[in-house]
Amino acid sequence: MTTDDGAPAPVRVVLADDEAMIRAGVRAILATDPGIEVVAEAGDGRAAVELVRAHRPSVALLDIRMPKLDGLSAAAEIRRLVPQTATVMLTTFGEDDHVARALGHGASGFLLKSGDPRELIAGVHAVADGGAYLSPRVARRVIELGGGRLARRPAARDRTAGLTDREREVLALVGAGLSNAEIARRLHLVEGTVKTYLTSIFTRLEVRNRVQAAIIAYEAGLVEE
Repeated sequence: MTTDDGAPAPVRVVLADDEAMIRAGVRAILATDPGIEVVAEAGDGRAAVELVRAHRPSVALLDIRMPKLDGLSAAAEIRRLVPQTATVMLTTFGEDDHVARALGHGASGFLLKSGDPRELIAGVHAVADGGAYLSPRVARRVIELGGGRLARRPAARDRTAGLTDREREVLALVGAGLSNAEIARRLHLVEGTVKTYLTSIFTRLEVRNRVQAAIIAYEAGLVEE
């Protein structure tokens, strides 16, 4: 999407967190990037859903713990009512069970509240462009939930063994958080071909979304750290 003068339109974001100080901090970080615009804020999950329905943003940035409707339930409602809006969860290290649940419900990204501000900006842009984004520390923690990365690596490598070399390249870049357009540029492909590869990868790995695929890429050792 572009503006009237041909410049790229900013990524429109709805921000939801029940702590006003957290919302102010996140908004201030996002405001440093002219390519991002926070169009509305909510203090609970129910209000977040209604604001997303009203504003139709590219990204909904949701705290996991909120009153009236928690972030996971709000994300599920948003995906049902406004599927074109990508959902990104704000997490802390004490919420492993919530992160694991969210993986199964199609969230496009996970960001730490205490993480590098650059990760917040990069994550919003990545999911707005159709990518997935995992804060590196969140990714490492999530793959440890099943018993440790090394213990899970043989199984992940078995799952990726049936992929072609090109499909493994694409999967590694998904794990690194690149969007379809970025993958296409990196591999000198057209974007439609990348989408075809992703469809095949998701089917072969039996996953539903980019984040689940990204976790397998991490577990299989395909992503450089």
